[in-house]
Amino acid sequence: MREAIARADVGDDVYGDDPTVRQLEAETARLLGKQDAVYMPTGTMTNQVAIRAHTEHGDAVLFEQSAHVYMLEGGAPSAISGILPRLIPGDRGLFSSDQVVQAVGAPHPFFPSTVTSPITLLCVENTHNNGGGTVWPVGLSTDVAETGRRLGLAVHLDGARLWHATAATGISEAEYAAAFDTVSVCFSKALGAPVGSCLAGSKQMMDRARRFKQNFGGGFRQAGIIAAGALHALHHHRDLLPRTHAMAQRFAAGLSGIDGILIDPSTVQTNIVRYRLDGVSSAAFVDALHERGVWMLPSGGDGVRAVFYLDITDRDIDDALDAIGSVMTTIERDAAPIATARY
Repeated sequence: MREAIARADVGDDVYGDDPTVRQLEAETARLLGKQDAVYMPTGTMTNQVAIRAHTEHGDAVLFEQSAHVYMLEGGAPSAISGILPRLIPGDRGLFSSDQVVQAVGAPHPFFPSTVTSPITLLCVENTHNNGGGTVWPVGLSTDVAETGRRLGLAVHLDGARLWHATAATGISEAEYAAAFDTVSVCFSKALGAPVGSCLAGSKQMMDRARRFKQNFGGGFRQAGIIAAGALHALHHHRDLLPRTHAMAQRFAAGLSGIDGILIDPSTVQTNIVRYRLDGVSSAAFVDALHERGVWMLPSGGDGVRAVFYLDITDRDIDDALDAIGSVMTTIERDAAPIATARY
């Protein structure tokens, strides 16, 4: 990847003439079954450009209640696009078409249409971060998206980890993306590129997205040097993702044998492992692990998130399980842990 970055053919992406960026965009659009794609610095930007492109200030947008785009992007939907979040309660990040219908509701002639914020966009996340890397069944996500369309909504897929859904199921990214107007995919995460995500959709929508990319400060110059890393990841690292899933499953199985760790290994579908602690503060727990050279994130008062990626080794898993076992035998129990941010 570093060699590809060093050899990258570059231009000026603001003027649309960086050949490596253009190649990355074209290949991503093809993989997702869309007409065009736009390369941007981050997945947060691709998601937020999509929201801005699909909505007007004062609109309402449907999010699953623990969605990354709602919880973990700095309040950007409201701050940047001026939209009102409307939340759908999910089960590990998944929800049904009936829930979408209920959230939108039915108009009645007695009620003025101008009183409430019009719901204009539905967002889905696959795989779902806060759900523990949950993969949407393609039939369910398609049904939800088509229901949104039938109700007059645009539909956006936060597919930052869509590559993982394909790696886990064998269903192509294009099939997952087919029912959605726009889809965002990330080249870092377990793909291992240093920078960037793409937003894909119709040519008309991507022309609009380029306006907001520039508006948000996302204009690149010689961006081919980082696009080359993303291209390398796209070409060489997607086939490595099942290994990260296998490591996550082995780690979850090891956790299930440690006293005080609460986890159902069967819920681990991709590269994210979420587990709970029995009577132990997650903040104190991850601090103690960090002192032993193991980095994880607290999530709420007793939850922990571990993520597996290309640089993790089998020895790392063994070392992490040993460290966790050691911490759990020595850490002070806390009947009412203070919550941290959920991530």
